[in-house]
Amino acid sequence: MLLTILPAKDGMRHPGTAAVLSVIIPGVGQIYNGQIVWAIVWFIVTPGLWIGSGGLLGWICHLVSAYMAYAYAKKHPYVE
Repeated sequence: MLLTILPAKDGMRHPGTAAVLSVIIPGVGQIYNGQIVWAIVWFIVTPGLWIGSGGLLGWICHLVSAYMAYAYAKKHPYVE
């Protein structure tokens, strides 16, 4: 089964999909949710913390981004 980045045809956001996308690449789950500004923030902050901390804080960005994407999709399940 292929994972699509666009919301499902039923017009609902799926929190699990948003979280998995953000664990893989922080910010992609935010794009899935329609949060473009937060996606840009994660695209800028995550590489900086990966490089600046030698990789230690990069994982924290992945987890926080995934949690934020999950929480938003759960709170706002319908696509506007």
